Amino acid sequence: MSETETIRRGRGFRRKERTKKSLRFLPEADRGIPYIDLLNAEQVERIHSETVKLLWRKGIEFRDDEAAELWRNAGASVKGHRVHIDESLLTHLLKTAPEQYTICARNPQRSITLGGRKQILTPAYGAPNVLDLDGKRRNPTINDFHDFAKLGHMSPAMQMSGGVVCEPMDIPVPKRHLHMVYSLMRHSDKPFMGMVTARDRAEDTVEMAKIVFGQDYIDENTVMTSIANCNSPLVWDQTMLDAIKVYASANQAVLFTPFVLSGASTTASVIGSLVQINAEALAGIAFAQIVRPGVPAVYGQWIGAVSMKSGAPMAGTPEIDQINLLVGQMARYYKLPWRCSGACTSAKIFDAQAGYEAARNLYGAALAGANFILSTTGYMEGALCQSFAKYVVDAEQAELTHKFLKGINFSELDEAINAMNEIEPGGHFLGTKHTLENFERAFVIPELMHHDSFEQWEAEGGLDLNERAINKAKKLLSDYEMPKLDQAIDEELIEFIQKRELQLPDNVS
Repeated sequence: MSETETIRRGRGFRRKERTKKSLRFLPEADRGIPYIDLLNAEQVERIHSETVKLLWRKGIEFRDDEAAELWRNAGASVKGHRVHIDESLLTHLLKTAPEQYTICARNPQRSITLGGRKQILTPAYGAPNVLDLDGKRRNPTINDFHDFAKLGHMSPAMQMSGGVVCEPMDIPVPKRHLHMVYSLMRHSDKPFMGMVTARDRAEDTVEMAKIVFGQDYIDENTVMTSIANCNSPLVWDQTMLDAIKVYASANQAVLFTPFVLSGASTTASVIGSLVQINAEALAGIAFAQIVRPGVPAVYGQWIGAVSMKSGAPMAGTPEIDQINLLVGQMARYYKLPWRCSGACTSAKIFDAQAGYEAARNLYGAALAGANFILSTTGYMEGALCQSFAKYVVDAEQAELTHKFLKGINFSELDEAINAMNEIEPGGHFLGTKHTLENFERAFVIPELMHHDSFEQWEAEGGLDLNERAINKAKKLLSDYEMPKLDQAIDEELIEFIQKRELQLPDNVS
């Protein structure tokens, strides 16, 4: 084949390669770009000092008798459920939390490392609505959940299959967690997130993980990282604390995440919000270390700026980028892995607002150095809706983000200079040996972003991005192949679910 023929076939060849049955997987991004620090060393120390004062003088509520007693036994001053933590106790407990840990997948090739300069991207979480493949907004079903789990499995830059990617409303709440966990385990061999909305749901998640991995393995290895939200301002409630106790006891990681509406649940100040977020997250991490010293724990936050016109949370604002940069700097100060949210939007349909807000949020999180970027795909309406079309577009953008985070490869310079020396002024590089050897990997070429001419776009049907994305989602789901799982393990999981369903009510008591 001639060099010209090789170049001509490039786009079609690449498309054919991308659509092969073999599954691509991008491991965690090893950050190759510098951090952006907004605070100087003196300002960082001031934030730490104000955080310590807040935790000691005002204290923080742990609204659970068992948790309060654990704090008392650890040396905190406890009055009812109000826990006052001094600096020496806080520092002692935080030192046992690891700076980096591995999340083991049932397919070892999908295991990932979190912390330090390692960054992962994961799907959105918790939506009670979906924007389906027919463009209809409705309540999700368990089949929708299965489809999102499949898309998570097939998306190269999603390092986890997800958690509550949507709420399957066709299954009773007390039994819903069983089917969601099974779907994440069965439809993907990537790491997953556990359920946290009740102690027994966390316990069931751990038991199901033991079936897949083995009890001894679970005790020695972390296979999931779940989320616990603090009720800002300064309250850890019993529901979240019960889940934390279950997961920490089982050596499973938790994202300690203040759920912050800046201006409503914090002061109307970015820097003021930082102190409160810092206090809430650190207190949660310290508590996990009381339950089990050395258990992986992730410093987290979810923040939305509140519109002073309506009180509605806003996505894609510069203040969110600022708080992410600040939280990242504080997490590095404490040597803790940290989490924030990625491609978030308040948009109701997949339009320009959705694109602008998602892009600002995602690149802000990437620049801030978040180790765990949650809500990278599908997030709409401030977490109230999960879109199939946006999911696949976001997943493609995650691949671009992954490439961006790796930074540049300076070692390529010599070969590039040699190629420049081959070409006279006014020539081109399309046929050079260097181009032919590197064109497939030199640049990420998005499939869903249309870069050809207007005439080419029109000849291909004149489809907008939403239409192209829906077609892509349908094709991915039709091409999906379920990863292997030992039949005996699968049968044991199903038997466990059937047994628990008989024990659980259909209604929340």
